[in-house]
Amino acid sequence: MTSPKPVLFIHGLWLHASSWEPWIELFERAGYAPSAPGWPGDPATVAEARANPDSIADHGIDDVVEHFARIIRGLEAPPILIGHSFGGMIAQKLLGQDLGAAAVAIDAAQIKGVLPVPLSALRATLPVFKNPANRHRAVSLTADQFRFAFGNAVSPDESDALFERWTIPAPGKPLFEAAAANFNPHSPAKVATANVGRGPLLLMSGGKDHTVPQSVTRATLKQYRHSEAVTDIVDFPDKGHSLTIDSGWREVADTALTWLRGQGL
Repeated sequence: MTSPKPVLFIHGLWLHASSWEPWIELFERAGYAPSAPGWPGDPATVAEARANPDSIADHGIDDVVEHFARIIRGLEAPPILIGHSFGGMIAQKLLGQDLGAAAVAIDAAQIKGVLPVPLSALRATLPVFKNPANRHRAVSLTADQFRFAFGNAVSPDESDALFERWTIPAPGKPLFEAAAANFNPHSPAKVATANVGRGPLLLMSGGKDHTVPQSVTRATLKQYRHSEAVTDIVDFPDKGHSLTIDSGWREVADTALTWLRGQGL
């Protein structure tokens, strides 16, 4: 008997790893072996994370990549990587390093080489960038800031409920690193996009996303033009950045499952 294929879910900024719980249940029923470890320093619960933001602070992209690389090395087989927002960038970096069997990057933060920085993305990340000292701090969003950055495509009541249930402080360092990526030849936001031997990659984007607009995902796709490995894209025109946790999450998850099966995974 073959063991179930491992699936590693990677959350992004401002969401706790437990926000993947519905996805984990779905993927378990589909025959996979899913898990959703937190980032380095992440406490076990949302309440603990809110009470202890210093544990999360000052972790950069390389820290997070190495953290998940260590987890992967302890698995029996390379996992399928599914990441949202900065988790989508981390998933792409790990796939480029041949540490994953495949990756699904959902509204992934922009990697080195992606040039458009839409105004909505600047506004969504202003809570971090308004103070340079936030590079070494963990920063929380208000409910209104969350609604603009995540919940703009759902009702105000649903956005507020998601905010209360899943949000935690986020380290500012990854955002500062990504912002400087195109000026740093050794940026941690650099991904091995030309790797022809990597596993298949699916990029997903929400058409109403303020934090990672569709133009960013389209520009990310172009970065893979020198690789013959499978690189697909799916757009959800009516979804925002909360697409992995809001009432429409199942459509996104089912699309990922269908694509994975199409890749023989």
